[in-house]
Amino acid sequence: MLKHTHTCGELRKTDVDKEVVLNGWVSNWRDHGGLVFIDLRDRYGLTQIVFNPEQDRELHKASRELRAEFVLAVRGKVSARPEGAVNPKLDTGEVEVFASALDVLNKADTPPFEIEEAGSVSTDLRLKHRYLDLRRPEMQRNFQFRHKLAQIIRRHLDTQNFLEIETPFMTKSTPEGARDYLVPSRLSPGHFYALPQSPQLFKQILMMSGFDRYFQIVKCFRDEDLRAQRQPEFTQLDMEMSFVEETDVMGVIEGLFAEIFSTLMRKKIQTPFPRLAYGEAMRLYGTDAPDLRYDLTLREITDLARAFEFRTFRDVVERGGIIRGINAKGSGNFSRKQLDELTAFVGEFGAKGLAWFKVEEGGFSSPIAKFFNEEQQAAIKGRMDAAAGDILLFVADREKVVSQSLSQLRTRLARMLNLIEADKYAFTWITEFPLLEYDETSGRNVSIHHPFTSPRPEDVPHMEEKPLEVRARAYDVVLNGVELGGGSIRIHDHELQSRIFKLLNIDDATAQERFGFLLEALRYGAPPHGGIALGLDRVVAMLLGLDDIREVIAFPKTQKATCLLTGAPAGVDDEQLKELGLRRL
Repeated sequence: MLKHTHTCGELRKTDVDKEVVLNGWVSNWRDHGGLVFIDLRDRYGLTQIVFNPEQDRELHKASRELRAEFVLAVRGKVSARPEGAVNPKLDTGEVEVFASALDVLNKADTPPFEIEEAGSVSTDLRLKHRYLDLRRPEMQRNFQFRHKLAQIIRRHLDTQNFLEIETPFMTKSTPEGARDYLVPSRLSPGHFYALPQSPQLFKQILMMSGFDRYFQIVKCFRDEDLRAQRQPEFTQLDMEMSFVEETDVMGVIEGLFAEIFSTLMRKKIQTPFPRLAYGEAMRLYGTDAPDLRYDLTLREITDLARAFEFRTFRDVVERGGIIRGINAKGSGNFSRKQLDELTAFVGEFGAKGLAWFKVEEGGFSSPIAKFFNEEQQAAIKGRMDAAAGDILLFVADREKVVSQSLSQLRTRLARMLNLIEADKYAFTWITEFPLLEYDETSGRNVSIHHPFTSPRPEDVPHMEEKPLEVRARAYDVVLNGVELGGGSIRIHDHELQSRIFKLLNIDDATAQERFGFLLEALRYGAPPHGGIALGLDRVVAMLLGLDDIREVIAFPKTQKATCLLTGAPAGVDDEQLKELGLRRL
């Protein structure tokens, strides 16, 4: 085999007259009657190969048999392209290689789609033939970027005295979050391992073991319904630190992102990141992952509505609901059709309607304006910081519905009004989350993050009396409206951990069965500690400007958690089931 001397993205004008060997795939084939041109592709780029019948008639004849995705080794001499034939879009566009030898290493069937056009074919077809999809230059750039990001993470954390330590994939099921993926044990029939949803308990135990700074780029598994930003197996940057408070963990993450942006994005980001308490985020933006690249905020008029004649508003308030709205500055020219579309849009998120007022010099213009006197209109206008030419949009409902629908409406309006700066990066920390929430399905309190999150010290004395008012020492890092990851200061006291289990209706016997190893470890000198986990797939996708994390995962699953390439999950034979003590349904 002819072994390459250069890559297909390497040759330049300075290489003219060199004898070279290139290996790669046929990306494009053109027969111009006399000369045959082939673009040879590898992951480094493209080089144009020329087969000239006047130099070697047999070689030229062989070149006419080549087709897309044939695997070749080509030897030849580098030549400068003629004037007018330079391709400025290619790094190698000033040169070409005149072939003197050809070795067809492998032929290829006609691909089900053209590699260059794969971005426009169905996702299912791309995933089924992922080995072809991954040949695309843009996909290869995604994974080169991901590789470089991982190397920056490792180098940076090494300078901060972190140790990379692996934790087990086969562990014990501790059902306090999403559903586990279970693995039956052959040696212990009837018993199961669980694939980890995160290395949470192991990294805490590493802190108790004296490893004060741990990290891991690790696969995690959750058996949950999928969305664009979710996969059943995903990768996270997992970290934990001893003898720290919230600001210490945040500082490490801010320093890491500053280096990532400086090195990979050639951008300087401002640190420290601004911080926003959970309650304030929900009040101003309706979400705990707000996009701060633009200023649209929610305003509340619930207190004003008690005096309104408009019965719809008053009824909502009397039932304990709230009324919040958005001032879409300068949008008073919205058509009725546009307003109807926005009304239907918020309906997708549970809102029963969208009340609106166009603000004009003489007062409000709206089908419901007649229900509001001058004084009330003035009060709404003042609360909403409104002026002539604005349009005010309100949702009245339960707080959850209002927040969800208006947060989505805020994003839609920002796009409609071109308020989003594409090259702007707005980081923020969301803090002071509630520790617990009431789950109507199970009829008990559940952890918002996980049951090992420490409550704020000032709330601990009143935990049992007012459990839903307890705030967590938790923090999420958000970029442009996307949560990149979250963490917390952990519970390092055995007694406090036991109290939290009781608030979660986990009795002593159940706590011992599920978490006995942690509770015992807490008795032997656990240091104060905290950490964070970042969704690495999500971070890579965000920095590349992609909406779907499957674009940065080599072999992702579909919405139904299947692998179209391999056909997984798949059945197994009866003998395998018998060895595991299982039988078919």
